[in-house]
Amino acid sequence: MADGDAPALRLRDAGEAALVAEFGSTVDPAINDRVLALDDALRADPPDGLAETVPTYRSLMIHYDPLVLTRETLAARVVALSAGAAARAAAPSLWTLPCCYADTCGGEPCGEDIAAIAELTGLSVERVAALHGNATYRVYMYGFAPGFAYLGGLAPDLAVPRRARPRPPHPANALLIGGGLAAVGTVSMPTGWYVIARTPARLYAPEREPVFPVAAGDRIRFEPVDAPTYAALERRAAAGETVARREAHAEAAPS
Repeated sequence: MADGDAPALRLRDAGEAALVAEFGSTVDPAINDRVLALDDALRADPPDGLAETVPTYRSLMIHYDPLVLTRETLAARVVALSAGAAARAAAPSLWTLPCCYADTCGGEPCGEDIAAIAELTGLSVERVAALHGNATYRVYMYGFAPGFAYLGGLAPDLAVPRRARPRPPHPANALLIGGGLAAVGTVSMPTGWYVIARTPARLYAPEREPVFPVAAGDRIRFEPVDAPTYAALERRAAAGETVARREAHAEAAPS
């Protein structure tokens, strides 16, 4: 999206103590960059009364204390900051997460639905795994459940629709696809997504600091490992070790 084509900022009230800054209506890296740039700017110099910011694909929800910070003052700050919110000051990080596409890993479920994905796409199981594992993903946002990361950058050939009915609970740290998107599901729960693989890495660990090591705007790559390697990494992660690798990254984001 060119700068001249950028949608106008829209401010909406969400009750009496939250303001939503909307930058567009589509899943678009340029729109998400504006959301995250505004989030960065508010975090760098928060006005008194700012409680929390929640970035999404296309908007930033800003929670505030109306007894300390008026809606008018906050709106003026948002408008001023958003004028320069096309680019972020902070460079994203690139994370490499090991993952296993086997049906089971060490007796635990992993890529339970990969055969179903292959049937839906007309591809081989090996090709499905290769397409998923060779992509670089953008972390657009967290939502729905703690640490549930919504990713862009899925290969078009893997754009299967969501399930008509939810499947039984998937395992923790499942890698999911559905509706043209990819995701990391950190906690076990029923889902309408398909489980393509599983990672031993923890994107959500309440006993660790930071609880959410991967930030919105970061990039993720998946590194396929076999079932024995996965089981060994899972034991290390369960003991508190970080098995994801992080490096600086400044390439353009995938969609």
